[in-house]
Amino acid sequence: MLVWRVMKKVTVYTADNCPYCVRAKDLLKRKNIPFEEVKISWDDTAAWEEMTVRSGMKTVPQIFFAEKCIGGYTDLAALDQAGELQKLLA
Repeated sequence: MLVWRVMKKVTVYTADNCPYCVRAKDLLKRKNIPFEEVKISWDDTAAWEEMTVRSGMKTVPQIFFAEKCIGGYTDLAALDQAGELQKLLA
């Protein structure tokens, strides 16, 4: 089993009933990449504002490696498929 040595903190903003959030978390778990999940309820305007200011996006999930926003699930999956995920974590 490959265990990543993550130098950068991984943060994932998620919301309930979001299939892309589930997929993003599953991909990170399969890759043994530890992450902090920030759950946002649909009516928590302060948390949505925080995420939007950080990412420039209003959708979930939003995934950060340290302070760099890599985007959502499809962006994460594309990085993994291209073999670029490990480079971002180093």
